[in-house]
Amino acid sequence: MAKAAKKTRPRVVRSVKALREALAEWRERKAVIALVPTMGALHAGHISLVALAKKSAKKVVVSIFVNPTQFGPHEDFSRYPRPIEADLDKLSEAGADLVFMPDAKEIYPDGFATMLKPTGPASVGLDDKFRPGHFDGVATVVAKLFTSVMPDIAIFGDKDYQQLQVIKTMARDLHLPVKVIGAPIVREKDGLALSSRNVYLSPTERAAAPVLHQVLKESAKAIAAGEDPEAVLSRGRAKIMSAGFKLDYLEARDAATLAKLGEQPRKPKVRLLVAAKIGKTRLIDNFAV
Repeated sequence: MAKAAKKTRPRVVRSVKALREALAEWRERKAVIALVPTMGALHAGHISLVALAKKSAKKVVVSIFVNPTQFGPHEDFSRYPRPIEADLDKLSEAGADLVFMPDAKEIYPDGFATMLKPTGPASVGLDDKFRPGHFDGVATVVAKLFTSVMPDIAIFGDKDYQQLQVIKTMARDLHLPVKVIGAPIVREKDGLALSSRNVYLSPTERAAAPVLHQVLKESAKAIAAGEDPEAVLSRGRAKIMSAGFKLDYLEARDAATLAKLGEQPRKPKVRLLVAAKIGKTRLIDNFAV
């Protein structure tokens, strides 16, 4: 049997000038354009974003840029995985049309002096408490991607839920003409949310990691059944720590604003969010109540 023809890799551009030239041709044909921003090290979760983008738009741009401004001084920027060839092969199979892969100088040229300082969902005592300045870097680079690509649609994963709310708020507040869509979390069979950082887990740590999802599911069910949220979360925190994690937070928040429960005049939809470190690897997850 003849082998199936290998799919052609998407075009790769490395400068904003080349990016805009390529996009101009699509816009002349009135093509709806979707953007999928990534930091590379692509897995099935990222590919699901590309698949959703292809259903929503005629042309799909995927950006690959490990953004230095969203890493803290003691975080894993230098060791963040960068398997470029494997990423491009995956994007070929997924049917991406264009890959924007700039270097740091292209995004932050000499003399760069403008950083966004988001508040709202970016200052609610979740990841912002443990990663100071992180969302400044996220909002700045995503704003630059939005103004460079000017997509009709942008797809982000629900796993980085606080980030998603920060980006939705930023796009709204700056009147950026892009529809920001959150895509469902892709999980392993045991519930662990897919993440580029999962490769850092030792076998023992990997075996313990699904407890985050287990606690989220159990806590959501108990809260939905009418149990006191703080009592439920207290049990959950103890279970996570007993599994070997150093817990940053396990919280129940307003799903839209990420405000603490009880700070709203209405009864909000609730989202549970967790961040915890096992060994040297920090994992995050969330779950709707």
